[in-house]
Amino acid sequence: MHAVVISVAIDDYEPAKEALQGQVVPQVKQAPGFVAGYWVNVGRERGRGIIAFESEEAAQNAANTLGGIDPVGVTIESVEVGEVDASA
Repeated sequence: MHAVVISVAIDDYEPAKEALQGQVVPQVKQAPGFVAGYWVNVGRERGRGIIAFESEEAAQNAANTLGGIDPVGVTIESVEVGEVDASA
């Protein structure tokens, strides 16, 4: 299993939250190989997303797609793919 780890700066919290819940999450859930996703608000000005996929290929494809979107209210700072070493 591999995961996409996304870091964002939240420019405008309320529109960002609405876009996340209304657009980003439904889109990601439909991605091939999707397993689970968690989006974390870190102090209303920073956010992180960890999205698990069945394979490295699926995670990389999702990372390429996510890196190319321009979500409302946020600036994407980084998108990385890594192997999941453990989960609970």
